Amino acid sequence: MKSECRALATAQRAAAFAADPEAGAALAQQFQRAIAIAPSLSVSGYWPLPGELDVRPLLDLLRDQGHPIGLPVVVRRHEPLVFRQWRPQDALQTGKFNVMTPPPEAPEVVPDVLLVPMLAYDPDGYRLGYGGGFYDRTLDQLRRRAQREGRPVPLAIGIAYAAQEMPMVPHGPHDQPLDWVVTERSAFEFAARSEN
Repeated sequence: MKSECRALATAQRAAAFAADPEAGAALAQQFQRAIAIAPSLSVSGYWPLPGELDVRPLLDLLRDQGHPIGLPVVVRRHEPLVFRQWRPQDALQTGKFNVMTPPPEAPEVVPDVLLVPMLAYDPDGYRLGYGGGFYDRTLDQLRRRAQREGRPVPLAIGIAYAAQEMPMVPHGPHDQPLDWVVTERSAFEFAARSEN
């Protein structure tokens, strides 16, 4: 079922990107209106793949506000992501799955806030990823570690076009829900997550 949903979601996202490839500025505005992040918190973003909503204007905004920014690095299959520091002057390199990443010598960043890419999301806060399970494993690890250590649980914020919403995303017991989704049109928090 997930493979059929991915095919549909990929087509919907491609259409949304074709209609508004410069939606990143609107995304940054929606985020700024809805979500306040304490200045000291670190944020993980991502370097957009072709067809993804461009999160870079938001990363620039957050960096200018003093947030350390990390980008995801795939270490190996079936393991959580590692995030390495990104600064505008730093050269990126092509990592696994053709994702642009900071070099291995860049310092590691443990994110307090994660900006999460996706193919689709639903009204219950579940996302449809690309099939590798990297973000689900990463969120699970970070959330468990924070609870063990008595620290605030990291905030998971999905980034997507509004057109990427689906009535229901198929999910199982290991799929990690989002706390928020921000699109070029709106930002909304999932009530079940905010009560935790």
